[in-house]
Amino acid sequence: MPKRGSGGSRFLYEPFEAAARLETHAQVNNERWRSLERRLGTIETSLERLERRLWLAVYGLAGFVLVRGVLTLLEFTQKTGNSG
Repeated sequence: MPKRGSGGSRFLYEPFEAAARLETHAQVNNERWRSLERRLGTIETSLERLERRLWLAVYGLAGFVLVRGVLTLLEFTQKTGNSG
């Protein structure tokens, strides 16, 4: 940002100061946007990992229920096969 000396009109310096402020504002906004994108990427990665863990838990529970059902059927057929 140019410094005003003792001479000259303020109309000579104000457009340059405004342009410098706009450029700085644009740089700050760009950096904020990059930071936001980086954080969103991290959140998306975390959500994908959580989703995989949840599906693993669902499949594990479904497998457990199926195994218990098969074991119950086997016990039932063994009991009815021995008594008949």
